Amino acid sequence: MTMRLHLLCSASTASVSAVAFASADEPLDPRGKESLAGFSSRFRACDILLCSPALCARQTADGLIPAATVEPLLRDCDFGRWAGRSLTDVEANEPEAVADWLGNPRAAPHGGESFADVTRRVGGWMDQMLIKSGSVLAITHALVIRAAIAHVVGAGPEAFRHIDVGPLTRARLSGGGGRWTLGSLIPVQDAR
Repeated sequence: MTMRLHLLCSASTASVSAVAFASADEPLDPRGKESLAGFSSRFRACDILLCSPALCARQTADGLIPAATVEPLLRDCDFGRWAGRSLTDVEANEPEAVADWLGNPRAAPHGGESFADVTRRVGGWMDQMLIKSGSVLAITHALVIRAAIAHVVGAGPEAFRHIDVGPLTRARLSGGGGRWTLGSLIPVQDAR
């Protein structure tokens, strides 16, 4: 049995441009909405269509694959009390906490999830998918895709800071025989 998993990062939001901690109710920004035009034809039909419960992921799904089912395990990192604030603002008020968060993937000084927590959550979800066959397109968030890649290559949450995922970047993964393989990580506009 082979599972093909396509993880697509949602289109851009204001927090992406502002280098801020996203909140679950953040909509796509005008650039994000415009970027969806013409992309729906780039996705082959998948057996299962999923999206994060966050508004930006649901709006991305509506622009590309309107029949997506919400999957709670695809939610973005819970940034706790930092949600909705810019990194600059948080760093000015809590410099030691930000340094700890950036340097220690197990730290969650904001009261939400650590990078290690996200990696465990996403890895568990992915490993449950290994018992199925077919293809899945899931619209989610940069940190979730970074966690998925870290899980696939066995690098752990320490790898987070070494993986860059922008809006509308797609990770193509395949799974079978109890393991996952990373096929590619490309921005959708570069996909053929």
